[in-house]
Amino acid sequence: MMFFRSLGDGAELRPLEPWQAEEFFAHVERGREFIGQHIGFADAAKDLDGARALLQRYADKAATDTGRIYGIWLDDKLVGGVLFREMDVKQGRAEVGCWLEPAATGKGLITRAARILIDWAIRERGMHRVEWLVSAANAPSIAVARRLGLTKDGVLRSYHEHRGVRQDLEVWSVLAPEWES
Repeated sequence: MMFFRSLGDGAELRPLEPWQAEEFFAHVERGREFIGQHIGFADAAKDLDGARALLQRYADKAATDTGRIYGIWLDDKLVGGVLFREMDVKQGRAEVGCWLEPAATGKGLITRAARILIDWAIRERGMHRVEWLVSAANAPSIAVARRLGLTKDGVLRSYHEHRGVRQDLEVWSVLAPEWES
């Protein structure tokens, strides 16, 4: 997709790969509780081996065209990222996700980065539907979905367990004709 893409204001979007596991782990450590409030990502990278394994899973997904992961660097420091959690090219469907450490919030980084991913998925890869699945309690992520112009499809009640608590999951999406207009 890209080697790097400027997000403006000293921020860049770059592929996040297994060889960057130490930097990724240090980043997760800085934001572990904040990131882990709503997503299992932080718990999956509980140590350096876990961080490396998570990045390797996404490298394997990239190799099979079923997912991808990108980091967001602000002034050359990894502060978050966006990903295609799942991609089904045959069905024309992808799910975008995101995370940030606390110091990087409120700067519009996720909105800008997710816009690049959605645009690439629809215009370059021919995806018909891009989804954004979010805990109903994750107000900042829901705000991003709104800013991106996604439509709330509905709520999957008590959909999954996260850290011992059942969570409702909101499903947001955009279809290719809506994005292109």
